[in-house]
Amino acid sequence: MNRGNLADVGRIFYGTAVAAMGVQTIYYNDLPYMLIPPTHFPATILIVLTYISGILLILAGACIIFKKRPKPMSLLLGTILLLIFCFYYIPYEFMDTSNYMHLGEWENAEKELALSSGAFVIAGCFSEKKENPLFRLLAKLIPLGPVFFSITITSFGIDHFLYAKDVSDYIPSWIPNHMFWTYFAGTALIGSGMAIMLKIKTGLSAGLLGTMIFTWFIILHIPKVVTASSAADREGEITSAFLALAYSGIAFVIASPVKKQEFNQAHV
Repeated sequence: MNRGNLADVGRIFYGTAVAAMGVQTIYYNDLPYMLIPPTHFPATILIVLTYISGILLILAGACIIFKKRPKPMSLLLGTILLLIFCFYYIPYEFMDTSNYMHLGEWENAEKELALSSGAFVIAGCFSEKKENPLFRLLAKLIPLGPVFFSITITSFGIDHFLYAKDVSDYIPSWIPNHMFWTYFAGTALIGSGMAIMLKIKTGLSAGLLGTMIFTWFIILHIPKVVTASSAADREGEITSAFLALAYSGIAFVIASPVKKQEFNQAHV
């Protein structure tokens, strides 16, 4: 697979994950668990917010998959998610919990930030002939995409050491030496996250990261969805599975420094 094809695969993975979470949101009439912190909105407002979120995710994912105005849609998606992280998640973590100093308490916030980072990474693959001034301004956030992603990946790697027992319990029983693989995965996540951040062998590091996470999607997350014991558990496992697919896609796009001209087939 050449590097251009790798970028296409990553874009499709990410777009599919985003669109699927939108379908899931509408089907379950419930926001994905990591999209926003627990809310106390009135039921009517929450229902409206849920459907709007689902439609936006489906639309954004479809535009990314089929390259229909992908840059503005990615920028819009990434900006909305980043605003939620900055002005909703951060205040929530400091005001609604006494454990904000514990890295594990930020896990859902980091997942949401990673989705935001992916949208900016995708947006950086495209150019438009006539760019709206607003989107030209939002495009200044594009270089932050890999930075946000590396922060999340590095944090997940640290979590593998801080919460090793919990992480090891997620590994299928047919895989031996759970603690070894827990520490191995944590080391790989930290190493790849730092490599992306510091731009050290970025293509190799991100490519290996994307492959590792896609392997987890196949051997860890899909079986968890199939064997979920309840509808509520299955809903959460579906979200986690598509998050893994999105992370894999983001890593593949970062691994492939495709020139913008290769993506100019997008409708502008």
